[in-house]
Amino acid sequence: MDATLQAELIAFCGIETDFNDAWGNPSTVTEQHQLQLLAAQGFDIEDDETARLQLLERQLDFWQQPLQAVSVQHVDEPLQLLLQVTLEQANTELVFTLTAENGAKQVFNLTPVEGELVQVVVLDEVEYHQYQHVLPQQLTAGYHQLSLNDTAFTQKLIITPGQCFVPQSFQNQKQWGIALQLYGLRSERNWGIGDFTDLSNTVKYLAGVGADFIGLNPIHALYPAMPQSASPYSPSSRRWLNVSYIDVTAMPGFSLCASTQSLVTAPAFEQQLSAQRSKDFVDYSGVMQLKLPVMKSLYQWFAGQKDSNNNAMSNAFKQFKADGGTSLQQLALYDALHAYLYQQDSMHWGWPNWPEEYRDPQSDTVQAFAAKHQAELDFYCYLQFIAQQQLAQAQQLAKDAGMLLGLYRDLAVGVSEASTEIWGNPDLYCRDASVGAPPDPLGPAGQNWGLPPMYPYQLYKQGYQPFIDLLRANMQHAGALRIDHVMALLRLWWVPKTAENAGGGAYVYYPIMDLLGILALESQRNQAVIIGEDLGTVPEGIRDLLAQYNVYSYRVFFFETAADGGYISPTHYPVQAMATLTTHDLPTLIGFWHCEDLRLGKELGLYKDEAQLQGLYAQRHANKQRILDSLHGHHSLPGDYSRSAENLGMDQTLNYAMQRHLAATSSQLLCLQLEDALQMTQPVNIPGTSNEYPNWRRKLSEPIEQWSQNQHIRQLFTDISRQRKAAN
Repeated sequence: MDATLQAELIAFCGIETDFNDAWGNPSTVTEQHQLQLLAAQGFDIEDDETARLQLLERQLDFWQQPLQAVSVQHVDEPLQLLLQVTLEQANTELVFTLTAENGAKQVFNLTPVEGELVQVVVLDEVEYHQYQHVLPQQLTAGYHQLSLNDTAFTQKLIITPGQCFVPQSFQNQKQWGIALQLYGLRSERNWGIGDFTDLSNTVKYLAGVGADFIGLNPIHALYPAMPQSASPYSPSSRRWLNVSYIDVTAMPGFSLCASTQSLVTAPAFEQQLSAQRSKDFVDYSGVMQLKLPVMKSLYQWFAGQKDSNNNAMSNAFKQFKADGGTSLQQLALYDALHAYLYQQDSMHWGWPNWPEEYRDPQSDTVQAFAAKHQAELDFYCYLQFIAQQQLAQAQQLAKDAGMLLGLYRDLAVGVSEASTEIWGNPDLYCRDASVGAPPDPLGPAGQNWGLPPMYPYQLYKQGYQPFIDLLRANMQHAGALRIDHVMALLRLWWVPKTAENAGGGAYVYYPIMDLLGILALESQRNQAVIIGEDLGTVPEGIRDLLAQYNVYSYRVFFFETAADGGYISPTHYPVQAMATLTTHDLPTLIGFWHCEDLRLGKELGLYKDEAQLQGLYAQRHANKQRILDSLHGHHSLPGDYSRSAENLGMDQTLNYAMQRHLAATSSQLLCLQLEDALQMTQPVNIPGTSNEYPNWRRKLSEPIEQWSQNQHIRQLFTDISRQRKAAN
């Protein structure tokens, strides 16, 4: 390809060709990888003339719009308007209507040439000018609209407050909470998977020992027809909930519906239920085989009720469907259609593999299916309604019990290729590439997460509405939201499907200032604290920028090391951060100390050779000694406790000492893992594996009825609450 053309295409697509890797070394994207990425974005890399025409078409798509599709501006700065016109139109007076979010309208006139000329381009022998005007109007933070009269051109005008929400009480006290995997909660009453009632019961316990929040794995909608696709980070829709978390026994009519009672009291059912509860790993298919028939029975009971008590519920459901709009209907249609097709052929695992006539939600075939199966669609809407209600009850319980934040939710970085999100909005996603990460300490060969990325320009053309919808949905019934891989607001590592491995990608840039502005606006409106997971390859300056917007950093104890390899004192952590010992992608404390992750990694073939493994063992031993030195240096361990890591196993004293040690952190937020309090060994997820290890399935070692009575755990949590109050 012509070098000048290639450079133009690379710049137009926002591809970064030079970057610093996770070790700080300069790295260059090879020409082959650059071309593969251009091909993934739809450019013909074999024919320069075709590629030029494709570029021209995309450039004209932007320049032929007098108003930009969306503009994000700061509430404290003068209102600005960028106009794109041809040279011939520059002296034409234009009439605009500015409609504020509250409906108030202002009409004003402008002549483009009277503004400041900021850019000139010539495309297809036509000269285009871009002018900037400062407007006298003042707008409050929110979503407004500007329209060019007598045309169809409009602009979504978003005014941002510029900073995310921070509770007033953060000034007076430091907070702490527990992170857990909801599916992993055991109880003597659940159906083989943690559910929203287990969550409520855990909330009651943690509120009682002084915790301020409870962190959840992503609880996004997965695939009811294919429950074994269980990764919370490869969802079908991030706007809706995973219905497997519904407590079926808390659904309306459970004790009243005769057909439901005959299902759940059958000896075979009770036997299967007991078997599911006793399993150490969640059997998603087995769980849904129990839940779905009962859910359907309860939906039919609800649909058939005519009494006045049910009227309020029925009206609430109708309102829920109206508020959910096309997004909810599309999810219900996908789930119903998926169940129908997957039952016929297990090769129909997702819409890319469905018969052609089903791949477009607007096709006649799909619409005919929807019309014929209306009750089935309504059933899936009802499940979402129940899930939202049960989640809302857990959050209300948390707030009533005195938790400052209550539920702390997690927003995954993307959706799987087979998702309803991509089925319903295929133009937004690049299906010829996947999101991942370049080589770093967590993944030395790079990572490919199998999640198609959003096209930055398509996201802009859609007025950032998909991003806005995601934030709103995930801030519902939550006091805090963790943004998984927060660097995605700035750039994402795209791996083309043609690349030989995950390292064969490049960074593609996103409009971070616009996205941060929207994040701040939604955070304030929903009163949700924002935590940005900023691990891995972090570009210079990004943490400072996130801090300016009140996004809390995410600091993991194992990664907070000084230049000499020693561990930084938690009292020196940044205040605007959440500190944690470990994460769902890392081993538990005991797993780390006993090198269980390295043993498992060898078993699963994750290391290239024995030399690499031995190097990791040596490094681990040195790290354990440094941790021990740090704990003793801060008097976090009894004076007579061993000072040598040599042959030292992790006992409760050392485990709890590490947790108390981090509790002294100066960071505003402290998050600990429930499995570490339970002194568990097995990890919940091993990055870089799929079927080699049962990721996202491991349950807690004890049911809540048992661990909530453990006096050692209660004492640990009570001590941590006292420490956090004193930390200020």
